[in-house]
Amino acid sequence: MVTAARVCARAAFKSIPGSLSRSTFRPALSAFTNGCTQRTSVHFRSFSAHVILLNTPSPPSNAPQTPRKDENQEKAAPIVRENIYTLPNLLTLSRIAACPVLGWAIVNDDFYLATGLLVYAGLTDWVDGYLARRFNMRSVLGTILDPAADKTLMTTLTITLAMKDLIPVPIAAIILGRDVLLSLAAFYIRYTSLPQPKTFARYWDFSIPSAEVRPTGISKVNTALQLLLMGTATVSPIIPLDISLPLQGLQWIVAGTTIWSGASYVFAKGGFRVISSATKNRPPPPST
Repeated sequence: MVTAARVCARAAFKSIPGSLSRSTFRPALSAFTNGCTQRTSVHFRSFSAHVILLNTPSPPSNAPQTPRKDENQEKAAPIVRENIYTLPNLLTLSRIAACPVLGWAIVNDDFYLATGLLVYAGLTDWVDGYLARRFNMRSVLGTILDPAADKTLMTTLTITLAMKDLIPVPIAAIILGRDVLLSLAAFYIRYTSLPQPKTFARYWDFSIPSAEVRPTGISKVNTALQLLLMGTATVSPIIPLDISLPLQGLQWIVAGTTIWSGASYVFAKGGFRVISSATKNRPPPPST
């Protein structure tokens, strides 16, 4: 651009007629060419600086980038709840509520009422299990209430029958000692398996399942034998036959199965199942 300006200026200078003095126009020509040079230089430098700024790469950033948290990780894990207001659970609670009346009847020698309550307990135990299986009313709370009702019934019968000298005190101590140890273990398992946060209100909220009880094979046999022993001892005062000898043999059998079943819960792996672990390892449902 500077060269073109100078060439045009010189051509215009040569075309001036000879009658005019070229020395008159020489200062103007020099000023014109110098001005073009300065303005072109300024524009060229500005353009060069702009090109350099555009082509200069930005320096790499060595600062570590904080990974973005997944939205699913930020959300709290949903709390699993279940319906605990079912007919099987209601029948089980009715068996537990009948235990104080049963104990009162035995202490006051009303063995006919006590026998009737034992029959009621046996029938409701069968009915609630049938309803839970037939109409899919199973619940984690039901797996806790059902053995709890059996233990409440067994504890009531053991204490009151021992008070009436219908079963030996050592047999009663073995039965009660096993039930106390299993109850303490159940409280501990409930606390350790309860999902976070572990609060007092959530601990006693049984609509939040944490672990379910799975009775062992020997435990089922022992429960049946204990009920047979307690039922036989309850009806023995009102039957005309002397059953003291077979009753004594049944007492020692029950003592052996009671110790065996208690040990099975300690050493067996399938005595209970933690619900949170099972839910964690369960594959996700297929997307719809």
